[in-house]
Amino acid sequence: MRILFFSHYFPPEGNAPASRTYENCRRWVEAGHDVTVVTGAPSVPDGVVYEGYHNRLLPQRETIDGIDVIRVWTYIAANKGTLRRILNFLSYMVSAVLCTLFSKRPDLIIATSPQFFCGWAGVIMSFLRRIPFILEIRDIWPESIQAVGAMQGGAAVRLLEWMELKMYGAADHIVTVGEGYRQRLLEKGVPEEKLSVIMNGVDRNLFAPREKDPDLVARYGLADKFVCAYIGTIGMACALDVVLRAATLLKSQGRNDIVFLLVGDGAVREELAAEAEALGLDNVVFTGRQDKGIMPAFLSVTDACLVHLKKTDLFTSVIPSKIFEAGGMARPIIMGVEGNAAEIVAEAAMGVFMEPEQESALVEALTTLSEDPELARRLGQSGHDYIVKHFDRSTLSEHYLAILQQVLDCMKGKR
Repeated sequence: MRILFFSHYFPPEGNAPASRTYENCRRWVEAGHDVTVVTGAPSVPDGVVYEGYHNRLLPQRETIDGIDVIRVWTYIAANKGTLRRILNFLSYMVSAVLCTLFSKRPDLIIATSPQFFCGWAGVIMSFLRRIPFILEIRDIWPESIQAVGAMQGGAAVRLLEWMELKMYGAADHIVTVGEGYRQRLLEKGVPEEKLSVIMNGVDRNLFAPREKDPDLVARYGLADKFVCAYIGTIGMACALDVVLRAATLLKSQGRNDIVFLLVGDGAVREELAAEAEALGLDNVVFTGRQDKGIMPAFLSVTDACLVHLKKTDLFTSVIPSKIFEAGGMARPIIMGVEGNAAEIVAEAAMGVFMEPEQESALVEALTTLSEDPELARRLGQSGHDYIVKHFDRSTLSEHYLAILQQVLDCMKGKR
């Protein structure tokens, strides 16, 4: 197959959408398929183009592990605020369509959302060139942006809701990353036969149990500490102010043996770091943005992985990819997300649970794991065994590829 993939995010960006797209496309290329990814100049989350890249009007091409990558011009914006980010999203949609309108004809188009207008690039290209279109849903817009308070109800939200339903209707097939998303789409009227679920998973070659990285232990002063790490985007949805409150509570209890390690960047990272400094929280360490390739090393120095999102009904459908990476590394999880993700953690017996946004619950979970190393070890090993059995990235990628072939064969049969 010749596959054209629209993705707003792609390596060297290291967020979940970029990683999922890359991992699938790399495996499809290895299986003998021709894959082109249309993305922008890497700039997440600071809105600063990464060294070695340029944001130019003329598209730039490179090959990454056999994937033909086309980088189009976008209005660059940091991962915060509303208006500038919308301009960033819209500019990608326009540039992506213009760039591929007269390119070599693909057999099918995939577009992944978030972000929302990336999905619409797929809608437009599918309509203009009469090419089968698969929409990948990793987030429910505009519900998710309302859930974190980035937008309120009104005409703009009603327009986005109308566009959302039109986008679902235009897709020949929709792939979601979890059963909760599938249920939400069914509630919105999407036919069941039009939906498939391909969850995120773990690259077993990259995320596997290993000894603690001594360089990172020394660099961040983690020797003789119980390390609770949050690894990922530090954005509004994560509600990581709970970490600062928990750190304050731990200091008041004299628990200087526990430290929080926040690995990554995002819209609220600077604000949280400034508040932590003002409060004198030397038990909270911010690393800033790190390359994706060093994430296994950071997980190696972790004694417990924090998975946390704001307490809202919408996020009960979200299944954070960090669950699978922690499982691959045999690290126990402190689970601060309710719903489908919590069900996986419970079934795998890979963690302890806390009520989202409750610092006392976080401290209780930390106390439990730090005072019972054997429990932490058992949870980590149980998670590893379960995740590598059920969520191997290569197996999931093969299933995804089979869906693409079925859609293509079905569309050919209708002609």
